[in-house]
Amino acid sequence: MSRGPLTLVAALLATTLLPLSQAPAAPRADADNFEAYFSANDGLGTMLHADVLRPKGMPLTEKTPVILTVSPYTNHSGNVPTDFGPTRVGPSERFYDFLNLSGALTKGYTYVMVDLPGTGGSGGCNDWGGLREQGAVKAAVEWAAAQSWSTGKVALLGKSYDGWTGLMGIAQQPVGLAAVVALEPVYSGYRYIYNNGVRFQSTAATIASFQAGDAKPGTTNDTAMYHANGAPTGWCYGVNIAGSSGDESEHGPYWRERDLAIGSTGEETPLFLTQGFLETNTKQDGAYDYWNALDLTDSRAWFGQFDHCRGWETGGVCGYGGGGNRPATGRTVFMAEVMRFLDLHLKGIEPAVEDAKIAVQDNRGMYRAESQWPPVDMSMFWSDLNLGSYDDGAGGNQQIWSFTEPLAHDAWLSGEPVIKVELDVALPRANVVADVFDVAENGEAALINRGTYLVQGRGEQFATFDLYGQDWRIPAGHRIGVAISSSDLQSSGWWLNVPSGQAVNVVNARIGLPFLYWEREPEEYLDGGSTPRLEQHLDSTISIDSGTITAGERSFDLPGPLVERPDDEETQVAA
Repeated sequence: MSRGPLTLVAALLATTLLPLSQAPAAPRADADNFEAYFSANDGLGTMLHADVLRPKGMPLTEKTPVILTVSPYTNHSGNVPTDFGPTRVGPSERFYDFLNLSGALTKGYTYVMVDLPGTGGSGGCNDWGGLREQGAVKAAVEWAAAQSWSTGKVALLGKSYDGWTGLMGIAQQPVGLAAVVALEPVYSGYRYIYNNGVRFQSTAATIASFQAGDAKPGTTNDTAMYHANGAPTGWCYGVNIAGSSGDESEHGPYWRERDLAIGSTGEETPLFLTQGFLETNTKQDGAYDYWNALDLTDSRAWFGQFDHCRGWETGGVCGYGGGGNRPATGRTVFMAEVMRFLDLHLKGIEPAVEDAKIAVQDNRGMYRAESQWPPVDMSMFWSDLNLGSYDDGAGGNQQIWSFTEPLAHDAWLSGEPVIKVELDVALPRANVVADVFDVAENGEAALINRGTYLVQGRGEQFATFDLYGQDWRIPAGHRIGVAISSSDLQSSGWWLNVPSGQAVNVVNARIGLPFLYWEREPEEYLDGGSTPRLEQHLDSTISIDSGTITAGERSFDLPGPLVERPDDEETQVAA
């Protein structure tokens, strides 16, 4: 049943801004907790629910900075839409691992979880990244900053969807937002669902699953107010599903509202970002455009060979059983760096050590410090590719290959390759996929970059698109291989490339490959090593026969040997 702003529950909640109840809670030795409700300031009377965890025994008259998570995953009955425990005792334990490892509560922080509209104990309706949710993030930060127990400084912290809400905070610029920690976030709703018009297989049911999460109730231990305020408001379910499915253009109204890069350019809010080069959930498409559009004076990032993991997790916890207790990122210092970042921006404590602005991990598992990414010495080298045709059919077993000669020296690819193709197609909705491989002497090929594009028209068509970024050192004797086809070669389940059943004629094709000029010195490398995800990826090679390689070999424009970094990094390097 739909609830309007004038119902009895909404009227009651509209008068309530302070803690309402001491709901039964999962015990933490380091915390006192209570629940609160406050206005979403959306003009509809929507009330948001918060769980507040204060340092144990600290009076409410004592002010602390606030670490805040705004999330669809903090329902007392379970963290994700498919997880339902009706007899659990709140609050949500989604980020208890952060509290346990960081000691944030014992170090004088208050931790707050706010349910996004329509989820948990919050009223309203799930908006899947839209303006209602962005407004709720702003309201949550400003509410937390204004409380009597708050110093007025708030940091947003989260991973995945609640990493996305952190970026929503940067876009909305609420009063009190002092920093954001966003781990594997979404940058653009469109780019999470689609890659240049082609839907990801993993997102086929994404929007529907969050509508199910919106409808999920709390637990038998929750208050009547929690249940009443969080009861389903179903009008938006069909709107979200129709909007996400009916608008294939990134520039359409549904998706423009959910593109955070549009509203965040030049923002100065300090951001600690992680993005895995081997991410399989919140893909890296758009990550570096977003990052480089900010004012990065006080921001930090880890870009490495990991997947959809929190920076402090182990490989086993993150789903790579062979990783056991090894850090999923290959480094053990992530939590210490995050706490130094929060202490600086929320408490004004200058760090005792200087952390790298950007920590980048290459395919050898080695981390190094960089001042920017792609690095300052990256240049794009353009080469023509072989031409031909392929069948845009269900099999996807035809490729147009182009291979370099065996490399005379190491080449270091660092950045996002760019593909430019001219096609001749008889029917609309033709698929183009480009894959870049590191091909060893024996023909075993490891995927470096991938990307796809849906050609909407017919006749002569042009497409330019970025491939996924990587930081990959290709050893001497290996080749670079580029495949143009209708589907991904390394994983048949990556995209839902719907075949058009026609021959696609490639009449012109070029690739821009981003290469480094400078060798890195030992002092630029950081502690750390390989990751379970990287090892899995390197084991997932494809085999290319020697005849295919010989037939596809052609001349590429490639860089010379890596050289010593000049004393003046602004020195222009000749192409």
